Amino acid sequence: MAASCALTLPSAISVSISVSSNSPRRFRRSRRVVALASVGQKVYAPGVAVSEGNGGLPKIYLKSPHGSEAEIYLFGACITSWKVPSGKDLLFVRPDAVFNGQKPISGGIPHCFPQFGPGTMQQHGFARNMNWSITDSEANEGDPAVTLELKDDSYSRSMWDFSFQALYKVALHSTSLSTTLKITNTDDKPFSFNSALHSYFSASISGVSVKGLKGCKTLNKDPDPKNPLEGKEEREEVTFPGFVDCIYLGAPSELTLDNGLGDKIVISNANWSDAVLWNPHLQMEACYKDFVCVENAKIETLQLGPNQSWVAEQKIELI
Repeated sequence: MAASCALTLPSAISVSISVSSNSPRRFRRSRRVVALASVGQKVYAPGVAVSEGNGGLPKIYLKSPHGSEAEIYLFGACITSWKVPSGKDLLFVRPDAVFNGQKPISGGIPHCFPQFGPGTMQQHGFARNMNWSITDSEANEGDPAVTLELKDDSYSRSMWDFSFQALYKVALHSTSLSTTLKITNTDDKPFSFNSALHSYFSASISGVSVKGLKGCKTLNKDPDPKNPLEGKEEREEVTFPGFVDCIYLGAPSELTLDNGLGDKIVISNANWSDAVLWNPHLQMEACYKDFVCVENAKIETLQLGPNQSWVAEQKIELI
């Protein structure tokens, strides 16, 4: 039985939260108020709390009765930590990550929306560089979940002049973390987009392998990111002996990551049709040995008409 908890707060707080801007340039005005919403845990479901994180940014803390934990920043709706019951964190945040409400958080699971990679707007779009809000929290057999929302504002419209709603549900279980992303066109005209979850996993790169991609069409951005080489993956296991930046079109719904640290993680999805593997090698000499990106993506441009929605799910599970 799921126990849902609406965020009904005292009026002085709820008004401030509902009118706070999404845009990073005005973020500091709402930062303190959102953090105050965590006072009185009764407004959230069991296992869900909000506190002040790095740089004073509001952070959601999920804790399962099984001992697993997760942290999510409202800025960018970025999941920055996923700890299994042993206490081991299976996600990675880069040492150069900045928590200032201005620059996207480098690491964890950032959003790429409404653009993946470079293009007509900032790299990977604006969703990772805006403030999301909490719309719901719940507990299902003790396992906590929270739903975040992003809507258009003047900041997003300066780059992409459309009205939209993004809902992002994050659910924590004993040995897994699942997400559901729903994009809805709330405009009166169609729009197009693509998207990805730019997931960073803790790793020892020399021992990393990814299984499940054999037979996929590849777009290899090495050596020229602007002119990717088309090919076909022939390997049963993809390894990372050097720089890797490759898109896999028509990827399967399940991949297996060996992180080189003694952990195997199954990365499954529904409606994320593609995958991306990335490790910067010597371009990030300080940390490239400590992480690998295995990303679920929708590379082909999607079009939504007014009131239409697109939903994609991801589950990462320690096996």
